[in-house]
Amino acid sequence: MRDMQRSTDRTQRNRSGLPSNPAQAQSERRAPSKASTSSMPELIQPFELSEESAPRSKLDELTFAHWRRAGVTPARPCSDAVFLRRAYLDLTGTLPSTEEARAFLLDTTPDKRARLLDALLARPEYASYWSLRWGDVLRIKSEFPINLWPNAVQAYHRWVYAAMQSNMPYDRFVRAMLTATGSNFRVPEVNFWRAVQSRDPESLARAVALTFMGVRAERWPRQRLQGMAAFFAKVAYKKTLEWKEEIVYFDPRLEAPSLRGVAPTFPDGKPARIPPGTDPRAVFADWLLASGNPWFAKSAVNRYWYWLFGRGIIHEADDIRPDNPPCNPALIPYLEKEFIASGYDVRKLLRLITASATYQLSPVPRGKRTAGDTCFASYPLRRLEAEVLIDAIDQVTGSMESYSSPIPEPFTFVPESERTIALADGSITSSFLDLFGRPARDNGYLSERNIAPSAAQRLHMINSSHIQRKLEQSVVLRGILRSRLPRQVVTQLYLTILSRYPTSGEMATALEYLRTGGLNGGLDLAWALLNSAEFTYRH
Repeated sequence: MRDMQRSTDRTQRNRSGLPSNPAQAQSERRAPSKASTSSMPELIQPFELSEESAPRSKLDELTFAHWRRAGVTPARPCSDAVFLRRAYLDLTGTLPSTEEARAFLLDTTPDKRARLLDALLARPEYASYWSLRWGDVLRIKSEFPINLWPNAVQAYHRWVYAAMQSNMPYDRFVRAMLTATGSNFRVPEVNFWRAVQSRDPESLARAVALTFMGVRAERWPRQRLQGMAAFFAKVAYKKTLEWKEEIVYFDPRLEAPSLRGVAPTFPDGKPARIPPGTDPRAVFADWLLASGNPWFAKSAVNRYWYWLFGRGIIHEADDIRPDNPPCNPALIPYLEKEFIASGYDVRKLLRLITASATYQLSPVPRGKRTAGDTCFASYPLRRLEAEVLIDAIDQVTGSMESYSSPIPEPFTFVPESERTIALADGSITSSFLDLFGRPARDNGYLSERNIAPSAAQRLHMINSSHIQRKLEQSVVLRGILRSRLPRQVVTQLYLTILSRYPTSGEMATALEYLRTGGLNGGLDLAWALLNSAEFTYRH
């Protein structure tokens, strides 16, 4: 297998999985398509098209104008194969199947990218994947230090999943959590108030600010933080006779000693008027969700942009402050306006961004990568998240993972048919997920998830019995390798693992290896593709 990897590495790839020479990539464009329903398109360079990128929406007009002012040349449009894989991963956290990849690549209709986006936003994997994203932010975790416990975790995750599946408007999603009262088993959204390490009013205020305003309130002056904390000083908790059940409710009699004499004050400095008998959380929610609020829509569109590009327009995406300006000052106000006008429709926001020429740029920069990265002049390369990566490996090999959590009670056993992106509990034990940077879900920071590559990850992919066993016992791969037509074997492996057809150079190299290696050569080729940066990275 190592011989095959060295051979593959010689086919003009560097560790990024892209052509090692950007100038060479610019000259090696996609050849004219000879695709039909029965023939394989001829590719010279699989990552980008030959034409120049051009604006196709108001969003693009803002980004292209910014690049002109900055003297940055945007990348060319990405190829259909790159877009296919990117859209599947970014919207559903899954790879396209071999059949889906082939059908899309052979489709010659001009609106096929738009139709693909619509289809992906309606798939069940969409709800699973975005529940995973929100599970990180909302700290959905059974064990220490969050201690939601398994029953509450399952209820909370099901509620988030249902919200993603039904496309619940974002303002309703947030209001439901901010104003929730009741049992953590029967009113799952009250778990927002339980998923914090400390339940004092200032800790609750910091959690609200981070989650729904994109602000790290611990950096605020003490008086400002206390003014916001006063809205949450009457959040009370009580046990029931049910094991681990807890009621979250508004208690008008409750007093916080640390907030004596502190009146509820909005983060913008305006004092709040709380009518007698009114839950202050509802008053805060009204202020936060008002269309002119300076944080709410801004933090939401910035976070979703971060989830699609790996970098916020304001970066870090949960550190909005006056001295941390956006890379493109005109872009966030535009997205805010569109988001509010849509009725806080998250799918429309994602559709708006992913349909843009900006999102559909190639990952091959046309200048210094550092200059273009901060303003999205090329699609940012980044490693797949742990859950997405193991699901991709399992899909390619036809294998499954087994997850369980023996503590705390009741025991959690996850069906092997369940995708990893659908895991509800951040406490589920998995050495693979931990190795590849799954977040601890202790604090809700986006930076808790670590997608930086490491030597230990590389060794696991190359040498571990975990990956080796999946390859050697793969019914899917062995089914492909039974073909007597070597070109068909190579094509099928590339479509299955990389969601594209091989280039002519890759085909020649692979055929030569298969000629001498037989069945083992085919497994080596699959192993090499699975270990390529093109497979393990978003691009």
